[in-house]
Amino acid sequence: MVKLAPGVRLLRSLSRAAKAQQSLTATLLGAFAPAPQKPASRRSTSRPAPRENRALEAGAPGRWLKAQFPLPPQPGQGSAQTMSYWLYLPRHVPESVTRRGWPLVVMLHGCHQSATQFADGTRMNRLAEEKGFAVLYPQQERQVQRQRCWRWYDRDTQQGGGDTMALAALVDAVCTRHPVDRRRIYACGLSAGAGMAAVLALNHPELFAAVGLHSGPVFGAGHSPIGAMHVMRHGAPLQADAAIRAVLERRIADGVDAPMPPMPALMIQGEDDRVVRPINQFELARQWLQLNGLPAGPATRIAQKPAGRGGRRNAHEIHDHLAGSKLLLRVVRIAGLGHAWSGGDPALKFNAEAGPDASRMMLDFFGRHRRQARP
Repeated sequence: MVKLAPGVRLLRSLSRAAKAQQSLTATLLGAFAPAPQKPASRRSTSRPAPRENRALEAGAPGRWLKAQFPLPPQPGQGSAQTMSYWLYLPRHVPESVTRRGWPLVVMLHGCHQSATQFADGTRMNRLAEEKGFAVLYPQQERQVQRQRCWRWYDRDTQQGGGDTMALAALVDAVCTRHPVDRRRIYACGLSAGAGMAAVLALNHPELFAAVGLHSGPVFGAGHSPIGAMHVMRHGAPLQADAAIRAVLERRIADGVDAPMPPMPALMIQGEDDRVVRPINQFELARQWLQLNGLPAGPATRIAQKPAGRGGRRNAHEIHDHLAGSKLLLRVVRIAGLGHAWSGGDPALKFNAEAGPDASRMMLDFFGRHRRQARP
């Protein structure tokens, strides 16, 4: 057996370590790496969903429409891009909808999910039928982000460009094509979708009446794939307060005369989440208290809910922050829940069978809030 000199052994050890580090980095960044750009068709369609969605359609009797939305051109973009989206319109049309239009929930999926998987997993359409909501499911395209992650961490997106601009334009187009009550539009998401919902609402507070953030990262930090991973694991205590101040200052710089309107939020977090860790919810709640001008102290009221029989519901706490009698922030902490939609369909990834039912909580919360009509 040939013995290697100490210097050669050291070089080989360093080489192996470097390769291992490269492999780890590639794995971590896979969820955030942009996909190569491909030409996309300009054609816009509106047609029933394909056969692969029959299970979803069977569970909810309303109209399930699929369409392509031409995205606004981006700087340096060589070809037109489109975004796929699905829209659920309940079969039963209440009189209030006939007069004012549908309240609309914009549902933003997480990484490694499609829009239809998110719809199936959350069972949101069945509840929307019951409670009289239309539901919009935009889908991040693989040509934009290969793991379908919304780019909530991107600085341009956080300041109103990128995915934020595309989604706001889509919501406006859907409101133009369908009878939607523009005072009752809500943004909701899971994980990266929750991060994107927060970004979208903070950049368009006159458009959205409330937000629902399930397992979402703190707003205003990250700014790179590696930074996003750090935020998900450790939060961003040094950037959290400054990020909200920057939103308010940018509003003044843009010449908006009216003050920032209230932005009610429901935040749901699993205490056993190891992907987006609970520190994020703590910092998000602090951001929303600051945003809504509420004191940073304890909640106005706290309710403790025990676990249900047979494991059908996890124990959880509900922390409500009120301004007078108006509920502006509800923070739900669920024992035993990992990185999954609470009360979802466990046959699909990122869904936990045990409740509480996050979809019902979202619609109940949204039903309390509407944006004031513009003068």
